Amino acid sequence: MTRRPPEWIEPLLARLGTARAEDFTRLTTPAQGGRESAVLVLLGEQPGAGPDVLVLQRAATLRNHAGQPAFPGGAADPEDTDVRATALREANEEVGLDPASVTVLAELPKLWIPVSDFVVTPVLAWWHDPHPVHPREPAEVAHVARLPVSELVDPANRLRVRHPSGWIGPAFSARGMLVWGFTAGVLATLLEMGGWARPWPRGRVVELPPTGATPAPSAGTDDADETALR
Repeated sequence: MTRRPPEWIEPLLARLGTARAEDFTRLTTPAQGGRESAVLVLLGEQPGAGPDVLVLQRAATLRNHAGQPAFPGGAADPEDTDVRATALREANEEVGLDPASVTVLAELPKLWIPVSDFVVTPVLAWWHDPHPVHPREPAEVAHVARLPVSELVDPANRLRVRHPSGWIGPAFSARGMLVWGFTAGVLATLLEMGGWARPWPRGRVVELPPTGATPAPSAGTDDADETALR
């Protein structure tokens, strides 16, 4: 059974009605090519903690995106009917999410990740019937967490990270996870669109840890421009 999403999601849904890829990245999504994929941006709510988003941490032994927090998701399979089906199937395979517990709300613009040549459609959904989730394949997923929006927008938990390539982008440090890259870029934009973001010290820049899997212990200052290698 689906349920109507809470009122706090409505401003975000209204803004997404006019959203463009340029709102999320400076990179132009190619008209052709790239591997079709989808991720599930799953918003939920817990008593006493408020709204949250489901994030997993990939295993440190993976060939691609090792140790990196991410939304559940992955490449499309031939049997997937659309990107929504891809996002829900991947979430079920990775963390045991019951698709019947989810109400899909919107599809975000397609976004290109050049380092892996994925063309990703983030699928926004409301977790109307939350249930326990866990890594189904420890070799692929190390950890699953529900990150409260209140912690993500806390200025003390916001920073930027510098990749060894020189790229600098947004990041969040919450619940023992350093969220950066594509996932942090999407989250940062959605927090702004939903009207939840708070001012934060953009001069706080840290070096990206080797695996990107743990919060950086200290902050620094850097004037380099943020680019869109998300």
